[in-house]
Amino acid sequence: MKNFYITTTLPYVNSDPHIGFALELVQADVIARYHKLIGDEVVFNTGTDEHGIKIYLKAQEVGQPTQKYVDEYAEKFKKLTKVLNISNTNFIRTTDPYHKEAAQKFWQRCLENGDIYKAKYKTKYCIGCELEKTDSELEHDGCPIHPNLKIQEIEEENYFFKFSKYQKPLLELYKNNPEFVVSSFKFNEIKRFVEDGLRDFSVSRLKSKMPWGVDVPGDSDHVMFVWFDALVNYISTIGWPKDEIIFSKFWPGVQIAGKDNLRQQSAMWQAMLMSAGLPNSKQILIHGFINVGGQKMSKSLGNVTNPFPLVEKYGTDVLRYFLLREIPSTEDGDFSEEKLVARYNSDLANGLGNLVQRILTLIDTKMDGELIYKGELINKGVRNQVDEKFKAYKTNIENFSLHEALTNVWELISFADKYMDDRKPWAAIKHDEAEFLTIMTNLIYILHTIAWSLQPFMPETSKKISEIFGDDLLNKEIPENYKFIVKKGEGLFPRLQ
Repeated sequence: MKNFYITTTLPYVNSDPHIGFALELVQADVIARYHKLIGDEVVFNTGTDEHGIKIYLKAQEVGQPTQKYVDEYAEKFKKLTKVLNISNTNFIRTTDPYHKEAAQKFWQRCLENGDIYKAKYKTKYCIGCELEKTDSELEHDGCPIHPNLKIQEIEEENYFFKFSKYQKPLLELYKNNPEFVVSSFKFNEIKRFVEDGLRDFSVSRLKSKMPWGVDVPGDSDHVMFVWFDALVNYISTIGWPKDEIIFSKFWPGVQIAGKDNLRQQSAMWQAMLMSAGLPNSKQILIHGFINVGGQKMSKSLGNVTNPFPLVEKYGTDVLRYFLLREIPSTEDGDFSEEKLVARYNSDLANGLGNLVQRILTLIDTKMDGELIYKGELINKGVRNQVDEKFKAYKTNIENFSLHEALTNVWELISFADKYMDDRKPWAAIKHDEAEFLTIMTNLIYILHTIAWSLQPFMPETSKKISEIFGDDLLNKEIPENYKFIVKKGEGLFPRLQ
């Protein structure tokens, strides 16, 4: 058994949860559930990022005390993890007292290492990104990610982090860890960014202008810049600095993040870890955006899709399946209800649901509802096909190609349908009961791999399949002489009109 730690980024609580973050949650959940299935001890972290100017301004806009505002929105994101059946073990809020203490300790580490200093500066700043912007990063004097937000010019005295000091160490980290960032396209992008030279970045804000943040140790006039504070959550949630045993057991871990967080996750945070004398992250998995109506979905653009009504209308596993199959893991993808319904009918109703019903009906009507499993009846060709698809499935999950792993499962579904059509068990039973039993045993063998493989992706569905055919269907191996007793009920996925 190995120790495995995975974390999502922490979404800002300046608006309701949207389907873009739902994608990140379910992708991380698949990886966490898979590692638990193969016997690893898993810590899976998510939570909420609750400091910064955007949240402070939003609370003022709605006329609420900032803490009350973030408390309400943190609950909405907690609810999202429940609605999406996310298996997270940790849920951290950056307003948690233990996190604020950890952020201050981390600051002191970087300060003692000579990497934090005070200076006056003038810069262009995007509130949407919570990042300073160079002229080369702007388009038509605006941020290309948040074109509807006006770029601000900031001129004040702040604390800075010596990011420029870490160009060579970062490039060495990337060189020694060729799969540090997935995808390779994004890895090359961050390497080019670091190679072009790094500028020190501001890590504080004047409390007189923006009081909502973690106090800078030893200077009551400043609060920490939101990125500096929030990034520390990845280690504070697993005990740093108070519980070194738990921390060293699970860190370094895997981080999953959207592509607009590439710089913060794979360069800024890694330099900060080096400064604090801590190990770097294990791996950064970068996912793409969801487009709605041909346009990137964005809270600032106001074209977000709420996941709660979709789950209520179609079910948790249906939304999980659509996001994981339709959106390539490291690329952008499109969302529409029409596409979701099309996937539902073709893949779930006509595909998985139909296969389960066909096998169930045959066992129910031709075998009095019972099948005793005999491994010796498994056809070599069937075994080879299942082994091949399952091997590809595992490789794809471990390489963060989750949509491809689901493709492997659906290839098995198609294979089972074809095997049934070719062997015609409904005809075989009329003249050769032994042949019929062999066919049905092979179909159960294929279905077992399908149900087992779906557990990380569609946990409710795999459980329902198991309940139909017997709980041992979800064991890693089917016990010899196990008696499958089928239970009839409603179909898994009735067709949608």
